[in-house]
Amino acid sequence: MSELHTYSLLVEAPAVGERLDRFVAQALPNLSRSFVQHLIVDGHVVVNAQPVRSSYPLRHGDQVTVTVPPAQPIALLPEAIPLHVVYEDADLVVVEKPAGMVVHPAPGHPNGTLVNALLARYPTMEVGGDLRPGIVHRLDAGTSGLLVVARHDQALRHLTTLQHARQMRKIYLAVAEGRFKQAEGLIDAPVGRHPHDRLRMAVTPTGREARTHYRVCEEFGNYTLLELRLETGRTHQIRVHLQHLGRPIIGDPLYGARKGRPTFGLERQFLHAHLLGFNLLDGSWREFASPLPEDLQAVLVKLRAIRTA
Repeated sequence: MSELHTYSLLVEAPAVGERLDRFVAQALPNLSRSFVQHLIVDGHVVVNAQPVRSSYPLRHGDQVTVTVPPAQPIALLPEAIPLHVVYEDADLVVVEKPAGMVVHPAPGHPNGTLVNALLARYPTMEVGGDLRPGIVHRLDAGTSGLLVVARHDQALRHLTTLQHARQMRKIYLAVAEGRFKQAEGLIDAPVGRHPHDRLRMAVTPTGREARTHYRVCEEFGNYTLLELRLETGRTHQIRVHLQHLGRPIIGDPLYGARKGRPTFGLERQFLHAHLLGFNLLDGSWREFASPLPEDLQAVLVKLRAIRTA
């Protein structure tokens, strides 16, 4: 049975003046803004223990309490949502997830997810029997790029084994604030739940091992295009590691957003799952690449203009 969840959010200086609904949606990325607005109308979001409107402008020190009622059972329904399939066989499928698409149903996102689209394209897909059929690894809603999905239980076991054995090659592209002293390096810092904000992850001594390899691809003034290879796969690992270095990803609403920081028109973090490699079930190695989507390419054009100005 689903449980009721309550979250306490403290308003700090960067969020002063923001609308309540926008603040909560950014702090709780698994909830859509429209879902948050419904929670506010129903009295499940209060500020300093008082009900307010969605448009309430936040003040420094406000205590926002969000109560998410138990989720009603979600029926997994096929939806004819366009998918960009990079590769498919009888065992698995590699897709390009666009930014903004949630991988699987969750509170605030009962439909319109990658899983709904997969079930429409592959109606005989039967994996695991839960709300994440075939999902081996996930990308945040604001991250675009490549995902591999199993089409049956044997494929799921195979891919999960590869993942746990660190035998998948995952390379991301990101633009971070600031410059790096070394052209390449390793960020080796444990990642776990933030000690004071259970909605975020952080580098913490009690966290799980997390290792990210980086390589500088291009520099533009005070910004750097990076190629990042995941050795481990912790939640928000790249975003947390770069923030830990004081080099947050531009446009990141959770780990980098501050008033006055330029986003170059982005409405999400500049993070793209660019390359994915692994052994198929027959043992053959395959690698798949995904070019940067148009919104991220447009940011690079602006950054290169800064460099040459």
